[in-house]
Amino acid sequence: MNLKPLHDRVLVKRLEEEEVTKGGIIIPDTAKEKPIKGEVVAVGPGKVSDDGKTIPMTVKVGDKILFNKYAGTEVKIEGVEHLVMREDDILAIIE
Repeated sequence: MNLKPLHDRVLVKRLEEEEVTKGGIIIPDTAKEKPIKGEVVAVGPGKVSDDGKTIPMTVKVGDKILFNKYAGTEVKIEGVEHLVMREDDILAIIE
């Protein structure tokens, strides 16, 4: 399936968190929080301003990002969980 986000939305694949803490403790799946890091898979053209001009997106495909904990809508594409969220829900680009 090919998915193209509209306006200022991005399609994000979550990046998995480490399963072992720095102290060596293994965290079971039931105790893990959902990761707040992801990789941008697709981006829309940008936000449309009040005067009709398109404001280009800051993020691009392949960027690693940090986003709000409860951001976006979960969708399953070819068996893989993804999030569709607005660019405003992205907190930072990880370099």
